[in-house]
Amino acid sequence: MKLHVSLFGLAAAIMLAVPAVAATNSGTRAASSADLTGAPAVRERTQVNYEKYTTRTSTKTYDSADAKNIYYTQPANRSDLYKQYGGGTSSANVRTTRAETYRSELKRKYYLAHPFFQPIKGNFGSVTDLSYNMNSYDLSLSPATGVTISDPNATWNMGQFSIKEDFSYGITDRLAVLAMARFDMSNYEFDWSLPQTPDDSMDDNGLNLLGLGLQWRFVDTTKWIATASAYYQYQQDISNNVILDVKAGYKISSSTIYGLVRGWYLNFDGNSYGNGVTGKTAEGDDATFFLAYNTDADNTFFVEGGVGVFSVLDEDWTLNLEAVLGNYDWHNQASLKAAIGWQPNDWFALNLYGKMAVWDSANGKDLSFWQTDTNTESAYYNQLIRMGTANLDNYSEASVGLQAIFMF
Repeated sequence: MKLHVSLFGLAAAIMLAVPAVAATNSGTRAASSADLTGAPAVRERTQVNYEKYTTRTSTKTYDSADAKNIYYTQPANRSDLYKQYGGGTSSANVRTTRAETYRSELKRKYYLAHPFFQPIKGNFGSVTDLSYNMNSYDLSLSPATGVTISDPNATWNMGQFSIKEDFSYGITDRLAVLAMARFDMSNYEFDWSLPQTPDDSMDDNGLNLLGLGLQWRFVDTTKWIATASAYYQYQQDISNNVILDVKAGYKISSSTIYGLVRGWYLNFDGNSYGNGVTGKTAEGDDATFFLAYNTDADNTFFVEGGVGVFSVLDEDWTLNLEAVLGNYDWHNQASLKAAIGWQPNDWFALNLYGKMAVWDSANGKDLSFWQTDTNTESAYYNQLIRMGTANLDNYSEASVGLQAIFMF
């Protein structure tokens, strides 16, 4: 991919990468961190911890003529009814009848797809999450004074396969430790509006996230359940993050209704973060285009809250619905998530989920865009300089994924 750029002209590509992961806006995701006195770091994205669980069982008792014999009763002697007419001795005829009671009880299950799940004492938990994440929006560039742009309109698309592993161990029934890692395979494409302007794309693969954490289920009664979790995450070339997660649920029948609050503290490698791509100019020089979310952010906070319900449909099937509203520094977002789980035994479950943004304040926002000065005669040679503003529209974000969950 080549970037044909100069201080007064931009004839090619921008590569952007905004949040789009299994956990919507969990961290910076596909963002980049940059020091605007030099070149930006490679773009990145984040995903937060997975979650944890428990449920109750139901029983029923009924009589059934066809059920297996449980016990027998013997009636009183009825010999007088069969005494021979005309006298004689009594003849005893004793009959045995059967009273059957059949008791059916559903076995208690520890549901692995439950949002409050964590392994019990001495057990290991594993959540392997394979997801496909999508993000796109339209962009209209407005150049600064003295800057000319040959094609100011484009659509940006991101497609990303992610493989994330969360591995946990139960220190006690209430406390567990967790280690996590994520590998991403990403494709970014910038589709320019004019046919004579070639589109630009870039592939980026790598291990982008490592983390450690603690999970504490501090309430678990017949009616209430609550957990608190804390994590440290390292995002490759982007930031060091600390995440706190608190959930509380109320159990009714075969469902748990719950609320959640999550917060992130992100400490960036540079003083700005956003989306960017690095390529070559026609002359072979390195050049970077950078769309900045925030140009004065050594660190920032993200926070989100939501409500959800987890229901056991029958012994092997579960359903989880969740709605979240979050503030992610430069934009706000509302998202919905649905998941259906299948658990045929006590140690394995599959959980299929989908998540999408239903509203985002990114629409209509103006962000600054920056470009490497490739003019060797300039005082700003090889530095990022501000080129103008970019207006966002038609923002969309969605994820689909499959989790394989084990406890052993």
